[in-house]
Amino acid sequence: MTGRVHLLILALHLALLMEHVSGCPKGFSKKGRKCTDENECNLPSDDYNDETPHICGENATCFNTEGSFYCQCALGFRSSSQRVNFTADSPEKCIDINECLENKDTCGPNAECNNILGSYSCICNEGFVSSTGVERFIFGQGVTCEDRNECVDNITICEKHAQCVNTPGNYSCVCNPGFGLKSGKAQFTGNGESCEEITDQKATTDQTATTDSEDAQGAKDLCKINTFICGGNGTCHNATNSGHRCACHAGFTNYGDPQGRCTELNCDTFPSEKHLKMVSHMSIQCNDSHLQGIGVNICRTKYRQTSSSLYPPPLPALSLSTLSLLIPRSQVIPGLQDAVALMRTSCLELSESNTAEQVDGEALLETLLSAIDRLLSGGPLNNNKEVSVLLDLVETALRMIGPLLKHPETRRFNTHTEVELLVKRNASSPQGPLTLSSTHAQLDSHWETAAGDTSYPGFVTVSLLSYKGLETSTNHSFSGLKAQEGHSFQINSKVVTATISNKDTSFLKEPVTFTFSHLKESDEGNYTCVYWDAESGEGTWSDRGCFLVKSNATHTVCSCYHLSSFAVLMALYEFKDTFQLQLITWVGLSLSLLCLFICILTFSLIRSIRSTRNTIHLHLCLSLFIANLVFLVGISRTESQSACAVVAGLLHFFFLAAFCWMCLEGVQLFRMVVLVFNTTFRPLYMMAGGYGVPAVIVAISALVNAKGYGTERHCWLNLEDGFIWSFFGPVCIIIMVNVFFFLITVWKLAQKFSSLNPDLDKLRKIKAFTITAVAQLCVLGTMWIFGCFQFEESTLAMSYLFTILNSLQGVLVFLMHCLLSKQVREEYGKILVSICALQKMKYSEFSSNQSSNSKSQTSKSAQNTRESQI
Repeated sequence: MTGRVHLLILALHLALLMEHVSGCPKGFSKKGRKCTDENECNLPSDDYNDETPHICGENATCFNTEGSFYCQCALGFRSSSQRVNFTADSPEKCIDINECLENKDTCGPNAECNNILGSYSCICNEGFVSSTGVERFIFGQGVTCEDRNECVDNITICEKHAQCVNTPGNYSCVCNPGFGLKSGKAQFTGNGESCEEITDQKATTDQTATTDSEDAQGAKDLCKINTFICGGNGTCHNATNSGHRCACHAGFTNYGDPQGRCTELNCDTFPSEKHLKMVSHMSIQCNDSHLQGIGVNICRTKYRQTSSSLYPPPLPALSLSTLSLLIPRSQVIPGLQDAVALMRTSCLELSESNTAEQVDGEALLETLLSAIDRLLSGGPLNNNKEVSVLLDLVETALRMIGPLLKHPETRRFNTHTEVELLVKRNASSPQGPLTLSSTHAQLDSHWETAAGDTSYPGFVTVSLLSYKGLETSTNHSFSGLKAQEGHSFQINSKVVTATISNKDTSFLKEPVTFTFSHLKESDEGNYTCVYWDAESGEGTWSDRGCFLVKSNATHTVCSCYHLSSFAVLMALYEFKDTFQLQLITWVGLSLSLLCLFICILTFSLIRSIRSTRNTIHLHLCLSLFIANLVFLVGISRTESQSACAVVAGLLHFFFLAAFCWMCLEGVQLFRMVVLVFNTTFRPLYMMAGGYGVPAVIVAISALVNAKGYGTERHCWLNLEDGFIWSFFGPVCIIIMVNVFFFLITVWKLAQKFSSLNPDLDKLRKIKAFTITAVAQLCVLGTMWIFGCFQFEESTLAMSYLFTILNSLQGVLVFLMHCLLSKQVREEYGKILVSICALQKMKYSEFSSNQSSNSKSQTSKSAQNTRESQI
């Protein structure tokens, strides 16, 4: 027994020993009776220290797997064996990647690459700045190094007799014409040099020769003394008498001044005559809505794009498939084609050194002004695009013409234009204030602003041109502005164009001040300073970059940080449809329609009152009924321009028809008093006078100005250009004719009342008719007098009177022609009596039926009772 116990204990020890010896595989550790994965990434490395805290070592990342692990180098590092994954058993280490050596274009142009441990950084070279303003950046952040314009950042970087010329990554100072460096260099940088005035004596001193011939040659050899004397875009040649002559390169000009510096001249802004002829035969524009997609792409890829316009390439490059798609953005208006052709020819002559002196600036200016006069004398321009074309052309032409003028100040007064130009030619850039003025505007600025910060070409020009009548072409172009609720805009000054020789006028360091005279004096107007933004759609007024300085009843002062074409807008009060007025309109017109409908039924169905006068009343009520119905339903339906025009035309016709029928009533009363026999109108004549005359007036108005029907707020006649008088004119004539006939009628009535044997019954009837007609004329006529004064904020009471009379005119007509007429009242009484009699008859029949029914029911109940008793 004891032996068995010992054997059992031995077996247990052996089992425990075998379990301990068997253990877990590599990468796992024993936890209880289970083997779980061991995270080697948490184990320290063999040479553990603060820099290599884990098993993969420095600059590496450990990734644990089931029963094992692997290592990868951190971003910016690479393993020494070029392998991506490795283990701690391998001898690999993670070494830094030098991005600057492996890819020399890592940072892009004008930047220097600096390698750092695990990464790199880019720094712009000296003379360049990053596009985002950061000092250091890496590839992929969208940062580029742009040239730093030292001439703009520090306008005093060069001394007063020198101009700063910016170059990529650097700058240089070039002496003004008539000045040179003592060292003889063409340019300098920094404060180590200074420009001195060049004189014959100085030039002679600088030469080593002492003979008279050598002195003369030294005085003339300015090209060697200052190699930048022509501005860098021309070639300097020694001249026998003048010292030197500049021959400008292609695309540059010195505007006929042989010693002037060469500046850029882009003649592509004026289309050639061949292109003008080609454009005149084309009908589809590149920016039309139906040319989306491929059409626009053809226009963009086939034709050269300039800063302001699309211009076609030479004619042979065009195919028939693309010819119909071409019209430049600055399509030339027919009235300006000759002027544009002359401008382009003169521009090309200026770019040729041997013909530049032949260009006459005064003649070009006169041609430009005459072309503008011819264009504006034809009335308002057709659309905003034509306005943009005109203003762009004027700006470009004035900038080219200015340097060609011989006199320092030039003024011209034409029918539709007024212009003043100033030109200053100095060895150094002029300084101080400048002022230009016209009858309606004044410009105040400084010569430094006009010259700009670029290289001084030897001259500065400023111009101010005022248009007479152009404001009517742009008085509805306010899509670029946000008006306050209840207000609209109207131009309250002449439009002016201002130009300077400085070509960079998109943002001026110092603002230019404009003083405008108001076309309409007003103490209560809110004024806005605006410029014409030709890049916004086809063109619109915008207030970006312009600010109101001050204003009074007669003038407004504006300050603008750019130059273009400018004007002053006045915010006008727009009558607001308040809830009270809308409620009056809806309730009043609904009641009027009901009354007019009763009148129409009365005059058309009751035979006993039919007469010529009541026939006139019938058509008067029909006209007012349709006019009020259209007014109630469609006066504010401005969503569709064509539908709104139809509504306005219907209102125009039926309101005029109402006045015409009212006039026919006055004529009929006159005939009843004056004529003894045949006092009735023929129906054909009545229809011709009541409906034919309004139809002719509306037809003529629509032919003359179809756009006059419908406005932005209401479907009624446009108040601009006097089109409203196509309604008020005939109404005034009708009222005067009516008054004339009424006066004669009253005079004749007075004569007949005083006669020996007056027909009192007939005269009293005519007298009542006359009083009613005069009252009707007063109601309808007074209503439209109040309507004339409802377009200003100070006449809200007039608006209420107009709305009340307009809404209740049907009620008043019903009152005057029906309720106040004894004959009509008698007919209404008969109708009411017949209705009451009919109701009474129905009631009596109902009562007799009820009594008979009750009797039968009683007999039946008695019979039933007897039957039940039986």
